[in-house]
Amino acid sequence: NLLQTNEAISKFVPTEFLNQLSKTSVMDIKLGDQVQREMAILFSDIREFTNLSESMSPSENFNFINSYLKRMNPHIQNNNGFIDKYIGDAIMALFPQSPEDALKAAIGMCREVYIYNEERVTKGYKPIQVGFGVHSGTLMLGIIGADNRIDGTVISDSVNLAARLEGLTKEYGVSVIVSESIINRIESGGIYRYRLLDRVQVKGKVRKVIVYHIYDYLPEKEIQILDSIKPEFENAVQHYHKENYSEALESFEKVLSVLKND
Repeated sequence: NLLQTNEAISKFVPTEFLNQLSKTSVMDIKLGDQVQREMAILFSDIREFTNLSESMSPSENFNFINSYLKRMNPHIQNNNGFIDKYIGDAIMALFPQSPEDALKAAIGMCREVYIYNEERVTKGYKPIQVGFGVHSGTLMLGIIGADNRIDGTVISDSVNLAARLEGLTKEYGVSVIVSESIINRIESGGIYRYRLLDRVQVKGKVRKVIVYHIYDYLPEKEIQILDSIKPEFENAVQHYHKENYSEALESFEKVLSVLKND
């Protein structure tokens, strides 16, 4: 009975979270326990989920979310990550070992969404769109709450930035946006397909943040097209931020002549 109880508790409080706090059991944690760590953070969210959920009954909503989450979770676990929390259809995951783990997980999850959408279409359901934001930085893990109700949480500017990057995917019409800290810290940068996307003023940040679009998850034909226009696209972005607007416009138009919906 004790073993079953511990297994049940571990589903609510991840063992990996306890490990980060140097605790062996949920019985050992107490209000105020905290630790500072350097980690990568992944945020994902289903776009326009509210509109989607309004077309389903409460039972259908839960079945849909659970079906989706069951497909996403293995990509996090298989890349040395753990899920900190679910926020409805959104996922917040942490990767203690390497920022590259978070990047691999995001790419795998995107590919999984492609497969999932193919199945949804064959069953007469609408395909879904999911956004992913990935950032790496310092964060605080700890226990918050009151004497009769506590919860594990993560507090950090880095967490907020990862969430903001996920939100930007809607603005740019792409699936994965990562910060410069991720690009700078991946050991095998040459094997990933990405392009400079923009320098943005993210809410809550004083300095502009350099962000990149990851597109490894796309079909090979689309990857080749994006590879071919990457130099021109990045050239346009650079001109834009130097306020060379006519040069930026010329380069962006060349990009659109190759890929009209970019």
